[in-house]
Amino acid sequence: MKRIALGLVLLAAACSKQEEAKKSAGATTPKKVEIVKVDTARAEERKIDKAILVTGSLLPDDTVTVVTEVPGKIASVRFDFGQSVRKGDIVAEMEKTEITLQLNRSRAALAQALARVGLDPSQGDQVPTETPNMRQAKAQLEDAYFKFQNAQKLVKTGDISQERFNELEKAYKAREAVAEAARDDMRTQWANVEALKAELQLAEKKLRDTTLRAPFDGTVSDRKVTPGQYVKDNVPVLTLVKTYPMRLRLEIPEAAAGSVRVGSGIEFTTDAVAGSRFTATVREINPSLTEQSRMLIAEARLNTSDPRLRPGMFVQVTLILARGQAAVVVPKQAVYTVAGLTKVFVVRDGKLKEQRIAPGQMIGEFMEVPAAVIQSGDQVVVGNLALLSDGQPVGAI
Repeated sequence: MKRIALGLVLLAAACSKQEEAKKSAGATTPKKVEIVKVDTARAEERKIDKAILVTGSLLPDDTVTVVTEVPGKIASVRFDFGQSVRKGDIVAEMEKTEITLQLNRSRAALAQALARVGLDPSQGDQVPTETPNMRQAKAQLEDAYFKFQNAQKLVKTGDISQERFNELEKAYKAREAVAEAARDDMRTQWANVEALKAELQLAEKKLRDTTLRAPFDGTVSDRKVTPGQYVKDNVPVLTLVKTYPMRLRLEIPEAAAGSVRVGSGIEFTTDAVAGSRFTATVREINPSLTEQSRMLIAEARLNTSDPRLRPGMFVQVTLILARGQAAVVVPKQAVYTVAGLTKVFVVRDGKLKEQRIAPGQMIGEFMEVPAAVIQSGDQVVVGNLALLSDGQPVGAI
């Protein structure tokens, strides 16, 4: 009896569990999938100018450090930091007393040397044909020659002795040697005159070098000396910078090296002058690429002078590679970048398709996208991209 009762209890318990399992299974209902409302735009095909963005720097057209060419004391410095100068302006002067005395001494030495050859300072450019010594030696030679000729006749007739003839012959040859020596002395003295002329010119140059002038129009970027300071030769006085026409030096990747030629126009921007675009023209191109970075260095000249631009500014240059190329573009609001990945969500068959792309060229409010990934006419999502996921059902707003 107990065994039957236990069997009935176990059977009742098993039936109860089965009923509970059925109730539990019947209570489970399919989960409803939520459809997200999105705003979309159509990808378009456009003709664009293929371009890349390269970096560059603005450089002054020229920079020079004005230095002293002679030692001495600084008498005055006429310009200071930030001031503009014109070509030929006197920027600094040195004491002239000592160099002026040296110049006067050179002039006196030259006048003395000219007097020895029978010239005055106003005849310094004339080359003398003879000197007073030469004229005296010539006269004495002519007298000795006349006596020698007479002696040749008289010695034949016996009117003078042979000894007397020999004396007159020796006297003639001696005067001839004296005349030759006078000609040699004239050449020596004239060489000395030429040397003194060079010394005088050097002294005049030193006097001119005490006045330092600006070699071009520019602005003083650094002043290094003060009046009263004694300096040696080749000491910097101030630095001038020529800011127009300003240079733009840019580095071009190897793949785009063929897109730049002398005379090409380029556009650039700089964060220092936000919202403005500037133009320049390529003037020089390095014939070879740099060995380490494989970059082509080119220099351009700015087309206009703008006081907002200064040497040393970092710029971004838009480099045109090809014009009128077909490309697929989407609004920039359709592009989402996170963790270094760039994504675009495309609506296909009522669901979102996440497409990872490489960022393309910006054209105003649009971005170029790979045509192999996104085709013209595709609907792309343009809002709340961070809340979307791949494969999510969507509906249009």
